[in-house]
Amino acid sequence: MGSSQKPLAVSMGEPAGIGPDLALLAWANRKALKLPPFYVRGDATLLKERAGRLGLSLRIETTSPDLASGQFAKSLPVVQTGPALADRPGEEQAETAPSVIAAIEASVEDVQAGLASGLVTLPINKAALYKTGFSFPGHTEYLGALAEKHWPGAPARPVMMIAGPELMVVPVTIHIPLRDVPDAVTVDLIVETAEITARDLKTRFGYATPRLAICGLNPHAGENGSIGTEDRDVIEPAIAALRDKGLDVTGPHPADTLFHPQARGGYDCVLGMYHDQVLVPAKTIGFDDSVNVTLGLPFVRTSPDHGTAYALAGTGDIRIDSFAASLRMADVLAHPERF
Repeated sequence: MGSSQKPLAVSMGEPAGIGPDLALLAWANRKALKLPPFYVRGDATLLKERAGRLGLSLRIETTSPDLASGQFAKSLPVVQTGPALADRPGEEQAETAPSVIAAIEASVEDVQAGLASGLVTLPINKAALYKTGFSFPGHTEYLGALAEKHWPGAPARPVMMIAGPELMVVPVTIHIPLRDVPDAVTVDLIVETAEITARDLKTRFGYATPRLAICGLNPHAGENGSIGTEDRDVIEPAIAALRDKGLDVTGPHPADTLFHPQARGGYDCVLGMYHDQVLVPAKTIGFDDSVNVTLGLPFVRTSPDHGTAYALAGTGDIRIDSFAASLRMADVLAHPERF
């Protein structure tokens, strides 16, 4: 990779989780994994201590985003964000929450300023952040707010996608209780989510005419109203509206027959009505190499498709496939001209 290439910004995530391990191991294996240049926004002291725990002998240098690509070949570039932190893997520490949040926002600011080509976020512990007043259900919603702040006037309606080699899925509703889903699923929400998904599949993923399969809400997609009326009264009208707009959309499909290999050949992406309806099959089929992609933002954001894994932090007993895939996908999405 040439030093003129803009690097990816990586927010370190929860300091006590496996985020630091992933950044270190990915850089150590950067050539074998064919990774694009990246730098970490976080604490260099903690990363050095974690490297020692993992038995890694590597150079970690503090730098600035504009110099990171040139340093990437010889050292892991770190843009110091926040104070030095104690390396206590597996121990939730409320006092680290401001640093976690600051690293995310500073990384977004780097992208907005043209210093980074995209953002890859390492896992956060939302429960720890909530204790300090963090008011967003998750990363996705927080990034939507940051987009509105740093790109005033630009469209910013975040949509979560889990993208793997064999399956891409989008949940129409995300982090809400299951009992609230039927009221939350509306014609407008389905249409808006599908339009954003189709647009980004075209502009960022290179699909000329994306094929979207839309799940029903109820078992057997409601069986014409005999098992709930939402499929008939909400989802079918949304599909009709999307077809009127020229989108290639099918459904509502019973979710229990939509994810086997033969069915997957009939679409490019599935839209489900709630989180587990589509994330369970996505993670079952591609747990180690799926990537969390946020659509609908004015910048590229990807993330590994897993959590903080406190019990594994500092042990070295982890897989870095999803993080490596997140880096490679962010690099591709940030350069749609390559299609």
